[in-house]
Amino acid sequence: MRRIRTSVGVFGAALLTAAPLALTAPSATAASPAAVAARPTTAAPTVEEQRLSQRAPQEILRRSGFADVAGTFGDGLARVHSYGAAKRYVTEAGRGLWRRAVDRVQGRGPQGGDLSRDDDRPLYWARLGMTKALREWKPQFRLTAGQRDILAGALERGSRGQDSIGLPGGGHGGKRTLRVVVTGFDPFQLDADARRSNPSGAAALALDGTTVRTSSGRLARVETAVFPVRWADFAAGTVERTLLPHFRRGPRQVDLFTTISQGRPGRFDLERTNGAWRGGYPDNARESRTETVPVPKGVPTVRPQPQWTTTTLPYARLTTTPTGPFPVRDNTEVTEIPAGGGAPVERPDGPTPGSTARAGGGGDYLSNEIGYRATLLRDALRLKVPGGHLHTPVLQFGAGNTDPATGAVTDPDFVRNRTAITGQVRSILTAALSVAPGIMEK
Repeated sequence: MRRIRTSVGVFGAALLTAAPLALTAPSATAASPAAVAARPTTAAPTVEEQRLSQRAPQEILRRSGFADVAGTFGDGLARVHSYGAAKRYVTEAGRGLWRRAVDRVQGRGPQGGDLSRDDDRPLYWARLGMTKALREWKPQFRLTAGQRDILAGALERGSRGQDSIGLPGGGHGGKRTLRVVVTGFDPFQLDADARRSNPSGAAALALDGTTVRTSSGRLARVETAVFPVRWADFAAGTVERTLLPHFRRGPRQVDLFTTISQGRPGRFDLERTNGAWRGGYPDNARESRTETVPVPKGVPTVRPQPQWTTTTLPYARLTTTPTGPFPVRDNTEVTEIPAGGGAPVERPDGPTPGSTARAGGGGDYLSNEIGYRATLLRDALRLKVPGGHLHTPVLQFGAGNTDPATGAVTDPDFVRNRTAITGQVRSILTAALSVAPGIMEK
């Protein structure tokens, strides 16, 4: 999810069947006329939810077995008779969707259709069906706008894996399992082509809860989450809220982390420097923000806010270690306003002292911002572990399947490229754990 200057890179257990619905409260009784009259008016569908009716999202849901998710979720909501029961139900339903998506990608449970298992898009579109159902729900009890917002937040966090990161505990002995956090993103630029997938999200689903073995034989547990392509969520602290519990000192503190998004064609980029600037390109909600990256209140940070943060991933070794079919580049490019002012200047070798950020190595969109936020939090907590941002190659449809209006939602080249990218993400992560300074001493 890369934007520099004026271009944007294109970057098991079944959910909501009988078991999740058993979490609902007993059948709701009829509400009193006063209670029904007090129900707040539901909001109109969001920009993202409005895209659900298009051909491609409906086909993706149908061919993955996720077409029933929103309806089943709505049926469960209809049987909830209190806010407390609704909160429990929505939270577990969101987590259930995440588990179902992870299981499908990792080969557990039914495939649900002929769409390849590695696909990240069923999770995205099914989640939007659920958020739309929640927005349209008219409960038979009083539900305030604030309570509905809390339910929506619980659904978002649960269905993105953000509240189920379960890193192992253990002491500091040389044999303990290493702890790794990886994040990905939703598909984006969907107004141009609603068929789009995001390989960073696919990689997150493929890696969640898995164990990798380093070249020295050490084991590492990988836990993942995905994030929305929305400026407002980032300003509200979704990144910091998710990462902070695992960055703080304690028996489950992370040993390595990487945020991942989709970047430029044909290559991986290890982004050396992240910039504190939002360039304003519209997000999935068609909203734009052009400003210094806002740091949410109440989270540890560095003061004064730095214009730049730097990766601590072992970029020198990762760019020379064979990890797959795509080259891995150490990207040192930034755009800055030099100290003293003036027009923005492109710097191929990183920022100069005292400059003001206009684009990090990862651009000025949300991929740069997640790298900035994660590494700023790392620095605020004085967390001495490898961490930074990785851009994947652009995922493209095969030749002859480029028309978003009439093209197929998948093709062999599309699947083959996504599988290759996901596989190389795993190899890069394994290599980073094998060569990162400090890891082998733990």
